[in-house]
Amino acid sequence: MSLAAERRLGDRIVRSVYQDPDYLDDPVVADYLQSVWQPLRAAARQRGDLLPDMDAAFAWQLLQVRDRSVNAFALPGGYLGVHLGLLGVVANKDELASVLAHELSHVTQRHIARLLERQSGQAPWLVGAMVLAALAASKNPAGANAVIVGGQAVAAQVQLNFSRDMEREADRAGWYVATDAGFAAQGFVSMFEKLQHSSRNNDAGQFPYLRSHPLTTERIADMQSRLPEGVQPVLTTSLEHGMVAARARLLATTSVDSVRSAYAEAAPALALRHTRAQRAAALYGAAYAAIRLREWDKAAAWLDALEAVVVGDVAAQRLWRLLSAESASAQDQPARGLWVLGAAAAPRSRAELMAWIPLKVAVAEPGAAADAAQLWLADHPDDASLWQLLASARAAQGRTVAAVRAEAEAYRCLLDYAGAVTRLKAAQALAAADPQKADYMESAIVDARLRQLEPLAREQAVER
Repeated sequence: MSLAAERRLGDRIVRSVYQDPDYLDDPVVADYLQSVWQPLRAAARQRGDLLPDMDAAFAWQLLQVRDRSVNAFALPGGYLGVHLGLLGVVANKDELASVLAHELSHVTQRHIARLLERQSGQAPWLVGAMVLAALAASKNPAGANAVIVGGQAVAAQVQLNFSRDMEREADRAGWYVATDAGFAAQGFVSMFEKLQHSSRNNDAGQFPYLRSHPLTTERIADMQSRLPEGVQPVLTTSLEHGMVAARARLLATTSVDSVRSAYAEAAPALALRHTRAQRAAALYGAAYAAIRLREWDKAAAWLDALEAVVVGDVAAQRLWRLLSAESASAQDQPARGLWVLGAAAAPRSRAELMAWIPLKVAVAEPGAAADAAQLWLADHPDDASLWQLLASARAAQGRTVAAVRAEAEAYRCLLDYAGAVTRLKAAQALAAADPQKADYMESAIVDARLRQLEPLAREQAVER
């Protein structure tokens, strides 16, 4: 299977993932994942595992999935998914890196392509149906079975599961990638033990896509043998990790009772018998829960307590600022939110930028917001969330055509070419309705993008 063919299949599958209500793009979680993911990719390039043609051809996107199971998965074309349940369980970046490096190695070693090649006689829609069924299996086994088309597809899915040799290869290649990227080797051992325990408790056996075989004692022993003599697989949790993990656990649930349960952990966490990381995680979780429940007095109290705990830890203080700004924004206090962020100019990190832009629009400074979004998109043109924020800033400026065009770009990023074409045609109609107010340059861009995306929309319609 060529790189281009694998990417097309991945695009076809991930379109449905984007439409799933359990697909998320939480900027705080995304920034944290990228802090692990980017060093892994760089190490894979340096080692020669990730060759330039694959690096350029594949998407290399991390997808967040609202699911409390401990899982991550790789899709064709360089798409990798992370269940929020995984983030809620790992103890540090080293354990998270072990999982992402393993999945990355499945891609770089062409395991997916080699397995899909065995199914070359199957129609692409059938392979896509199996993948989508697997993604649904952890939430609704009955629904997953309904997606799988007949016994032939079930048999093909069984053949798609990674072989034990491929699992070992991904373990070993992932080990070198993670350690070359600067992550502790102990993370592999401790994470594998957690996954083995989780698989015993949570495996429903519902045709999981390219699922790793159960973690055998042989594979765990292989990782242990690679540790330097005398090194134990014990790693500490940073304040930053504990806070992100608490957020992930709350994002993974939509139950009010489950969200409210975060309060129960906060008060005991102030006791001295808890570590500082445990106190930060519990207080962050309680404050975030209060924000989601719109209980502002509680949110303020937990945020004040959290501020005292994170003093001196730069990464943890950044997360406190972001959560405080989130609270201010939810209470329609944009000036306070900007003061908390403390950024006179546009922030550099994506999470801070995504908090800053709506606040600048709310204080009637949409021009600065639009400029910051445009600058980010120049380097990250496939960021759907930033295109949406740019659309809101352009609308606040009264630049309606530009706003609608930005909405079209957001649809394009989510691989919904029909939706993108519809918005571009709407932008054309707006420009034609009032030529004197139309932005000539923006109208020209709309026309050009329409010519580029209409053929893709037609191809997509045929695929369906």
